Amino acid sequence: MIWDALKLSLLVVSVATAIVGVIGLLFSYLLAKTNFRGKEFLDAALTLPLVLPPTVTGYYLIVLLGRRGLIGSFLYDLTGWSVAFTWQGAVIAAVVVSLPLMIKASRASIETVDPQYEMASFTLGKGRIATFLRVTLPLARRGIYAGLVLAFARALGEFGATLMIAGNIPGRTQTMPLAIYEAVASGNERQAQLLALVLTGVSIAAVYFTNRLSHSEVHG
Repeated sequence: MIWDALKLSLLVVSVATAIVGVIGLLFSYLLAKTNFRGKEFLDAALTLPLVLPPTVTGYYLIVLLGRRGLIGSFLYDLTGWSVAFTWQGAVIAAVVVSLPLMIKASRASIETVDPQYEMASFTLGKGRIATFLRVTLPLARRGIYAGLVLAFARALGEFGATLMIAGNIPGRTQTMPLAIYEAVASGNERQAQLLALVLTGVSIAAVYFTNRLSHSEVHG
């Protein structure tokens, strides 16, 4: 069960981190470099999963994506497939709870990029996308890397929202945090300790790596 939970966790976290990286960069740039009506509301909505209890976030995911949810019912009627109680549901839960960390770190880093460098790129005839890829992204890379690491660690440790939308099915939706919960509930202390140590080690490494990146960004 340990290896099944580990493999599933790595699959879920890898897919979730890739999605968070793309979506997080888009929203980070939008919030950092543009002004529009409703910007603060969008920022608050994207940050909400960071402060909501994970079970509440999971409940909202059920309301939206469950078989009878606002979006899930349409998807089920159209395809006969539901995201609930699948590993894809675990990915969605991981994306939702880890996205705010990616956005916060990336936005802060993008906002520190000197606009003069971007204006110089525009003057040379480069468009907004080319300027972002060749100027903004390289200059903000440390904060973006830090956001990705934090998002990875948060996704790996996600429990409440995953339990709500994906369930706790061994070999199908049981990630490492869920396996720890089941091990403790069944009295398997050795397995719980092993899984907890692995997650703790990953979390410590993530915090250390993020601190190193932040330190390099300040003094680099």
